[in-house]
Amino acid sequence: MPRPTGRVLTLLELLQSGGTRTVAELAGRLGVEGRTVRRYVDQLIDLDVPVESVRGRYGGYRLAPTYRLPPLMLSDDEALAVLLGLIAGRRAGVTTELTASETASAKIRRVLPKHVARRLGALLDALAFTDQPGESDTPDAAVLLTIADAVRHHRPVSIRYTDRAGQRSERTLHPYGIVAHAGRWYVTGEDAGLGEDRTFRLDRVADARTLPGSFGVPAGPDPAERVVTGFATAEYRHEVTLRIHGTVEQIRARLPVTVACLEADEPAAERWRHVELRAERLDWVPGVLAALDRPFVIERPDELRDLVVALADRLTSCTARKT
Repeated sequence: MPRPTGRVLTLLELLQSGGTRTVAELAGRLGVEGRTVRRYVDQLIDLDVPVESVRGRYGGYRLAPTYRLPPLMLSDDEALAVLLGLIAGRRAGVTTELTASETASAKIRRVLPKHVARRLGALLDALAFTDQPGESDTPDAAVLLTIADAVRHHRPVSIRYTDRAGQRSERTLHPYGIVAHAGRWYVTGEDAGLGEDRTFRLDRVADARTLPGSFGVPAGPDPAERVVTGFATAEYRHEVTLRIHGTVEQIRARLPVTVACLEADEPAAERWRHVELRAERLDWVPGVLAALDRPFVIERPDELRDLVVALADRLTSCTARKT
C-alpha cells in the first residue's frame, strides 16, 4: 500500500501529464476518497506547486500552464558521484528500498545531457564488482525519516518494536543517533521506560511517532561507538573471559570492538590483557584464538577449553599424517 507521501508525488506526476483531471479520476488512480485528493492538493500548494481548481461539469484540478519542474543540472563529476553513490549504497545495504534506488538511478540518467548520460552509461556497463550483494534488512523510509527528525530536534519517539525472539513491545525512546553498520540500520538512545541506553534495529521498528517534549543528549561516546561496542556486550548464550598477551592492536586484529571488550590502557605495550566477549555459539572462537597467534589463557567457560583442545588435536593429527 503506497504511503501518503508517495501518493502526493503520484498526484503531481498525473497533473504534470497535462490537462484537467477530475476529482473522481484522481481518486480512482490514487485509490483514495475525494476528500483525500483535496488534502493532497493542499499539500502540493503548501509546497508552492501552482495547482489550479477548475469549476464546472468537467472541472477538477490542473497545473498552472506556466509551471515547469526545474531541470536537473549536474556536472560530470556530480552525476558520477550521485550514480556511484546509489550503486554503492545499494550493494552495501544502506538504502531503504532496492526499487527506490534503481528508479532514482534511472530518473537521473533520463534527464542528464546526452553526452554525460553516454559517458556514465559506458562506465556502468564496464563496472564490475568482486563480490555479490548480500541480503540486507532495510528499514521503512517513514520510520527512518521520523526518527532522524527526532534525533535532530531532540524529541522523544514512541516505537513499536519486535525483538529477535519475536516479542513485540511499545517503547518510548530518546534517540541519540542513527548508524548504518554491516548492511543494517540501527538507532541508539535511551529507553525511557528502562532508564538505560539501548540499540534497536530499524528494520524491526514497525512504527515511529514523535512525542511532545525534548531531552538532552548525554556526554560520552558518539552513536557509532555506542552501537559497535554494544555488540560486544549484548546478551548471548555464552560469556567468555580470556587473558591474552599482546598489544591492543595485535588483539584487535582478530577481536574487533564489535566482538570483544578489553583493557586499552598503554595500548602499545605488550602485556597480559583481560578480554571479555559474548557469543551465541563457541565453535568459531578456537579458530580466532589460533589465528591471533598470541599466548592466551581461557578463564571461562570450560566448554571453550575443550573446543580448543579438540582443534589442537585435529591440527596435530593432520600434521602427523602428512609426515
